[in-house]
Amino acid sequence: MKKIVLLTAGLVLTGILNSANAQDIHLSQFYQTPLLVNPALTGVFNGDHRVFINYKNQWGSIGEPYKTSALSYDFTMFKKKHETSYLGGGLTVFSDKAGEFEMGITQLNLSVSGIVILNGNQIVSAGLQGGYAQRSINTSNLRWGNQFEDGQYDSNINSGETIEPFSFGDLSAGASWSYGRKKANMSSNDQFKANAGIAFLHINKPRQSFYADDSETLYSKLVLHGGSYIGLKYTNIALVPSVLFLAQGPSIEINIGTMLRYTLKEESKYTGLLKETAVYFGGYYRVGDAFIPSFMFEMASFALGISYDIN
Repeated sequence: MKKIVLLTAGLVLTGILNSANAQDIHLSQFYQTPLLVNPALTGVFNGDHRVFINYKNQWGSIGEPYKTSALSYDFTMFKKKHETSYLGGGLTVFSDKAGEFEMGITQLNLSVSGIVILNGNQIVSAGLQGGYAQRSINTSNLRWGNQFEDGQYDSNINSGETIEPFSFGDLSAGASWSYGRKKANMSSNDQFKANAGIAFLHINKPRQSFYADDSETLYSKLVLHGGSYIGLKYTNIALVPSVLFLAQGPSIEINIGTMLRYTLKEESKYTGLLKETAVYFGGYYRVGDAFIPSFMFEMASFALGISYDIN
């Protein structure tokens, strides 16, 4: 476990010192994409298995929409065998297609984390993530300046351009901390949780170009995130604020907001046959870009959420 923490710290530091091009995908419901935010969040949850499915449709009103789909699965290992430490493993697959030329990326990430429980209510973790990706483009609809003659486009004219899909490996690392205080009793609703983390993605700065002789690289990305769950005592309400800070090359992105959780029905105390049901509503602000009203319905271990970006 110590080796995992030390190796992760070294990789994060290396990435910070070597930040130096191309940008990343991102999803508005970042709080539902833990494995894309920080590899250290792999396996950090109350349970043994966890699955997320995400879909985003963007800019459909001004042309061919941008579409992003993602699936992630993570699990815990040796959790029952060791009381104060265990491992997490995870798999993430995502696809992003942009516009009429379908320029996009398909990527598979594998992640592993080391998780240590401190004082019974604090958890620290460190994680590593390795990925393999392919960037592609549909060149059949591309039009080049030298294919126009007397102002008319002629597809029979050779553009002289050679554009090919390419693949690359990806390496990321991160660390996280979380704290949880349980409710005093079933009806008190005074539960409190907090979490924070740091990650550095694309540490190896893989080459990004459809031209073989181009040396453009993917910018490394610094990620800072935090959040909490604040139960309002003797009510059915809890506040769930969170914040995400991203720095990738010249780009800075800040997301901040709060969801309000209202418990519609509590789990039955004795039989467990009635499962807890709740709704979340609230919103986020992506600084300088968009307001994001959001809604989520939760029943037992399942949840379904929707959000809309208002630019």
